[in-house]
Amino acid sequence: MKAQFKRLFGRLYARRAQLALAVRSTVAAASAFAIASALNLRLPLWAVLTSLIVTQGSVGRSLKATRDYMFGTIGGAIYGGAIAVLIQHSGELELLGLLVLTVAPLAFIASLNPSLNAAMVTGVIVLLVPVMSHIDPLASAIDRVGEVSVGAFVGLAVSFIVLPSRAHVQIRSAAGRLLELIAAAFTELLAGLSRGRDNDALHRIQDGIGTALVALNTTGAEAERERAARLSSGADTGPLLRTILRLRHDVVMIGRASVVPLPSELQMRLAAPLAKVSEAIAGYLRGCAQAMRAGTSPPPIWPIHTAVKAYAEQVALVRSEGLTRGMPGDAAERFFALGFSLEGMRQNLIDLERVVAEWADVPRPAKTASRSDHEETPDTAGA
Repeated sequence: MKAQFKRLFGRLYARRAQLALAVRSTVAAASAFAIASALNLRLPLWAVLTSLIVTQGSVGRSLKATRDYMFGTIGGAIYGGAIAVLIQHSGELELLGLLVLTVAPLAFIASLNPSLNAAMVTGVIVLLVPVMSHIDPLASAIDRVGEVSVGAFVGLAVSFIVLPSRAHVQIRSAAGRLLELIAAAFTELLAGLSRGRDNDALHRIQDGIGTALVALNTTGAEAERERAARLSSGADTGPLLRTILRLRHDVVMIGRASVVPLPSELQMRLAAPLAKVSEAIAGYLRGCAQAMRAGTSPPPIWPIHTAVKAYAEQVALVRSEGLTRGMPGDAAERFFALGFSLEGMRQNLIDLERVVAEWADVPRPAKTASRSDHEETPDTAGA
């Protein structure tokens, strides 16, 4: 029984962000209904729905949802109210014409700026509710803005107060997951140098990284929104996002080099140094992922420099023995591209070390390695 309780608690804890969002949404809906009823608003439903719309997974996302929904609502209420008040109508045919006149321009605006989607819905509500409820169109527009304002205020307040979730905290977990995906892809791609790999397999490996990168960029935008509103004092997300994007590009280049396996003789000569490069870089990426989540300093980077240097020296030895002269042009191009890609990845990992140190809760006592500290490392391309 105790073991089952621990497993259940572990599963719930792993979904703590989703549970927190469920709690916030429930509190926001109940609070919006209570306040709307106390204020005798005509349709408390819109206050409740608005509170749910603006209650998002992070404070930064709630800020954006509130801004977009309020702007769209106010714009739609003004336009829909103006159509209903200024153009007299009687009968269903004329009302149909006003509906087209209301929806068409607002739909076009929403297609240009999706953040104003609420304008179209609000315009239709302001136009049709007076017909169904027999109230003044101007009063309908005012009611709509009031109901949405109550819901937006309640939803945003709940996002700040009830189990608040900061995007700056979420980006640590998202970055850690992405670094682990890059580490797994890097290991698998280097293994392809001994057996080759088709394009479908390459796409399968890269797709997960691309999806995670899109999610990370979205969370980064929310984190910067929190910083702009002075709701968070975390590190700048720009260097982190740019460094991880460059690492993703490195993996893409290495993937292209691994489509064709190395000649058997080169495989025997380079298998050991490539295995050490794979182990060092993948281990470092996973260590940085753990450091991002925990807010600690990055792991030592020197094993990467040692492994890449050893690989470069072995490539230089292989070239001096003339083992690369008989390679087909395409295979030789991919072989030397691999060396350049590994050197580029080493440089980007130096940047990653600096970025992870910036996100650490406790500053590193020692000076972070920089590119200039390793300029003496030979070019892994061996060209």
